Amino acid sequence: MNLPGIILVTGTDTGVGKTITTAALAAVLHGRGRSVAVYKPCQSGAADGDSDTTEIVRLTGAVTAEAGVVLQEPLAPVAAAAADGTQLPTLAAHAERIRELAASHDHVLAEGAGGLLVELDADGGTLADLGSLLAAAFVLVARPALGTLNHTALTLEALEARDQQVLGVVLGSWPSAPEVVHQSNREVLESLRVPLLGALPEQASELSPETFRAEAAAWLNGLPA
Repeated sequence: MNLPGIILVTGTDTGVGKTITTAALAAVLHGRGRSVAVYKPCQSGAADGDSDTTEIVRLTGAVTAEAGVVLQEPLAPVAAAAADGTQLPTLAAHAERIRELAASHDHVLAEGAGGLLVELDADGGTLADLGSLLAAAFVLVARPALGTLNHTALTLEALEARDQQVLGVVLGSWPSAPEVVHQSNREVLESLRVPLLGALPEQASELSPETFRAEAAAWLNGLPA
């Protein structure tokens, strides 16, 4: 399977490692000589200093990165926009901007907010719906801990019901000393109908950018060309 020009990065939940996985994907693609843009439709939590695009640029260097809207409160986009008194961009507006970035880059990585069905606009549009507007494929980021098998299966089922292409699953934070539950879950995830693309070490974001870029390809050794 060849990598498509547009890749949507979603997760089984919030805090599973989507941003670091997006950064690792960008680092691998840049290392292959590809030009990469990263797009975050809705960035919330700016009041707490959260900026996924800034973190991705810090770790990967030569990528274009931008957010469709920046919201202050660390809430889901609709709630954060209401707290800010801000109107969210429409899903169509996000799709148009992603297409513009795709026209000038080899790959666009679009990172969702929370899980697949978190609403991104006032009309209830989700990252799954955004995928339906674009010729894109999904990467699903999961945690290795207890509960991940159900969350992963539910998300994959939702994508399959929408006829969305899935490149594979990534474990967003693999512990340095994995327990039996982690190993068992990884074995099950490796047996899914979609490939396990790899696993990022926990605290990967604490590595130096140089080390992060150098090691990203080994973490995502199942990523197709």
